[in-house]
Amino acid sequence: MIVEAVADSKKVVVFALGGTIASTPSSASASGITPALGVSALLASLPPFDASIAVEGVDFRKMPSGDLTFDDLVSLGDALNAAFDRGAHGAVVIQGTDTLEETAFALDLLVAHRGTVAVTGAMRSSNEAGHDGPSNVLSAVRVAAAETSWQPGTVVVFNDEIHAARYVHKGHATSPATFVSPSAGPLGWAIEGRVRWTSRVSPLVGVRVPATSRPGPVALVRCALGDDARLIEQLASLGYVGVVVEAFGAGHVPARIVDALEALNHEVPVVITTRTGAGETLRHTYGFPGAEIDLQSRGLTFAGVLDGLKARVALTVVLAAYPDRARAMDAFGAIVASVTE
Repeated sequence: MIVEAVADSKKVVVFALGGTIASTPSSASASGITPALGVSALLASLPPFDASIAVEGVDFRKMPSGDLTFDDLVSLGDALNAAFDRGAHGAVVIQGTDTLEETAFALDLLVAHRGTVAVTGAMRSSNEAGHDGPSNVLSAVRVAAAETSWQPGTVVVFNDEIHAARYVHKGHATSPATFVSPSAGPLGWAIEGRVRWTSRVSPLVGVRVPATSRPGPVALVRCALGDDARLIEQLASLGYVGVVVEAFGAGHVPARIVDALEALNHEVPVVITTRTGAGETLRHTYGFPGAEIDLQSRGLTFAGVLDGLKARVALTVVLAAYPDRARAMDAFGAIVASVTE
């Protein structure tokens, strides 16, 4: 079913964080571009909005997205919740694309589902031909101003497509069509000033990180042919509070590392996901050592449809929110379940 969204007198708050979309040459003699443009300059590049949309800009950060931290995202989540408390209908987050899929999923967990948060950016800077930033921001504002009863929560708006934060993936290093959702496809698109929804997802289980809590480091490890356990054996001593393992296929690891993973799981939570980038981990198909039945019997947690990046975001957030490990992992399981509903 396709639903056309009609906006009437909607306030949209736009948070600018930097990234390629805000980057310009730093000087006539310097090489390369750096984030320099603020939210006013980004919004000034757009045509006038319809009178039914009121836009407010906030300069939140000005940096490459690879420099963002979980502390930044928790603060951003708090600022977005405050904007909704003040009556915002929707919000837009503009940042670099390098970590955009992680930011979007974190915000889907951290922001109460009272309106749409549209995350966007650009693959080409303002000094390049074919700069895609203005088009992406314009579409994002329109999505954020659209009827939120159809799709509350966080989405990624890019190249006129709308993607659910839980499924979206940056699939190309340089293409303006970089964002895709391999497991589900887009939720809709923006065209001719209109927003079209073709599908929807259920709201995720929300997580509130207390102001007194700082997210700890969670390691992300990918399995590869011929791997042994040397790296895994060192992780607990390096200060990580959790570990996500991108396993082969539907959740399999070499038999020679299983004992090390089980021992590590006694120290910190270990989550298994798939390195494939699409699909979900199995639960009861394969029974050989290192397969999903064996690993679950040893107490390891499986991430279902969450890929490695998103499983790491979810694990980081729940461990920061709940000092008790059992409660944190119950919350992680609830997130996985809400993603697959």
